Amino acid sequence: MSIPENDPVLNIVVFALFVAITLYVVYRASTRNSSTSDYYAAGSAFTGRQNGIALSGDFLSAASFLGIAGAIAIHGYDGFLYSIGFLVAWLVDLLLIAELLRNTGRFTMGDVLSFRMKQRPVRAAAATSTLVISFFYMLAQMAGAGGLVALLLDIHGGFGQALVIGGVGVVMVLYVLVGGMKGTTWVQIIKATILLLTGALITVFLFGKFGFSFSNLLSAAADKSPLGGELLEPGGSYGKSEVTKLDFVSLALALVLGAAALPHVLMRFYTVPNSREARRSVVWATACMLVFYLCTLVIGFGAAALVGPEAIKNAPGGENSAAPLLALNIGGTVLLGVVSAVAFATILAVVAGLTITASASFAHDVYANIFKHGKAEPASEVRVARLTAVAVGALAIVGGILANGQNIAFLVALAFAVAASANLSTLLYSLFWKRFNTTGTLWGIYGGLIASLVLVFFSPVVSGAADSIVKGIDFHWFPLKNPGLVSIPFSFLCGFVGTLIGRTKADPVKHAEMEVRSLTGIGS
Repeated sequence: MSIPENDPVLNIVVFALFVAITLYVVYRASTRNSSTSDYYAAGSAFTGRQNGIALSGDFLSAASFLGIAGAIAIHGYDGFLYSIGFLVAWLVDLLLIAELLRNTGRFTMGDVLSFRMKQRPVRAAAATSTLVISFFYMLAQMAGAGGLVALLLDIHGGFGQALVIGGVGVVMVLYVLVGGMKGTTWVQIIKATILLLTGALITVFLFGKFGFSFSNLLSAAADKSPLGGELLEPGGSYGKSEVTKLDFVSLALALVLGAAALPHVLMRFYTVPNSREARRSVVWATACMLVFYLCTLVIGFGAAALVGPEAIKNAPGGENSAAPLLALNIGGTVLLGVVSAVAFATILAVVAGLTITASASFAHDVYANIFKHGKAEPASEVRVARLTAVAVGALAIVGGILANGQNIAFLVALAFAVAASANLSTLLYSLFWKRFNTTGTLWGIYGGLIASLVLVFFSPVVSGAADSIVKGIDFHWFPLKNPGLVSIPFSFLCGFVGTLIGRTKADPVKHAEMEVRSLTGIGS
């Protein structure tokens, strides 16, 4: 199937309209951004419902919207396993992280990890972890923007795609510079609402085409797929060998545990006034994502039925083209224009959230607490955060241009694996283990960070496979594409061993204060 009806001008107009409206909202929301609390946490003024919708907007990236729909269209049941992993992850957040984190910290994850540890080395480690995770996640989004323009705006040249990546980066930095966390949160809310409405609209259209029968839809998808009935059964992608089965376990572990430790997700819990609203945030975010992922299930099988896996794979953008091609099939150029705008809005909103997280971590943890020993002026701290946002944006643009056209799936998986490896073990130990000390914190963060990076570098993702980034050379020795199965337990082990052999002992008074504060909210 070709795309003769694609109208790039309409796509650009719809996208420009979204940018104009959201920039105006950001400007209106930025009337008070002088203090660090306003800039980093929006003055903790959002309700649980608002923050929950924004959380879903922060989390639902282009990979969720286009990648999962394409994975379901091509691989069927196994593609939907991504959705399940992303959704279950929020139970970990709800039960173990959200409330305790909100009560203990102020602006960043470093606040929690350094609460009863030596401030400078722990904050430096937390900032390093945050910047690495944010950069890889951001790189995937920016590179995804370049890959999508080939289909959505009919731009096939490398220079044209580089210009689009640059444009996305500039608008993203504007959101953060002008609006801070408050403006970025409103962008997330608007984007999440549009994304849910678009998914629901396409889902209703699809059900109408198949007599409002999901069975008819599944039968049509199976008939058109080369997999036939296997499209609806587990094992089409991950059940072919023992290695692929282990790879699935590793991926699932990274997805379920990584989401609960992503810095840009954790930072959102500080935008609400108390722990009760933090819990409500997670409930609302989970509800929004449940609706969205059910829609992607229908959209994925609908694309398989109406467009066909072969046409999807042969279209510009490959698997990512499933949802846009389906929109063109059932709604013409207008619906394709809307889907184009939503795809770009998704990239913009997620990258803006990552940018403010990275800039806040550097300005608050490194500049204010390491260089200035906690005595930085609020105005100078916000200024450093804004300068950091510009630097992060420039790096993301350059990285996105360099990574454009490469296999970017591993970048998202790497961000989740690194988050679970470096952050989750230290967060849980800090909150729940009385003996945990500074040495254990540093070992846990750096051990998980280094292990996940090394294992990915020597995995089939980088070399030794048909779809590897480096072609014609094989230096891989780690068989799995995702390191989570090894690096996550390794980080817990590093934190445990580091605590036992560390010379610095835990402070029982500080632990008691942290325990009371995290469980009751007193002092937060």
